[in-house]
Amino acid sequence: MDNDPEDQEEIVDWTVYCLARAELGAGFARILSYLREDGDKAIGKIEDAMHRKEAGGLVLPAHTLKSEARQFGAEPLGALAEEIEIGARRAIEMRMFPDELIPQVAALRPLYNRTMEQLEAEANPLRQRIRASD
Repeated sequence: MDNDPEDQEEIVDWTVYCLARAELGAGFARILSYLREDGDKAIGKIEDAMHRKEAGGLVLPAHTLKSEARQFGAEPLGALAEEIEIGARRAIEMRMFPDELIPQVAALRPLYNRTMEQLEAEANPLRQRIRASD
């Protein structure tokens, strides 16, 4: 990775990532592509639910994003999605809308994009060949 401080931020636990890569084997790239597809959809649904002030619409996409992110070692993304999920569940129980989640939802897409950039860069076969030749 380059020397940009933002890129140096630990948003991926590379030990978890490597374990997932080893366990998933040949299916790793395909499963990672599901995180990209599902993540894009989940964030869109979360943002839409916030705009519509529909707490129930936050729960499932946040839960899905949390689980898939953590599978690849993206703990900060998983933790943020979990915070949204728990806040939305609490709001549903209290029959109110979780306005306090607006900053978390606003932070979700930028964190997701940075996380995916790192995950996909690491998964790039060309990058692996370059490292092997060092």
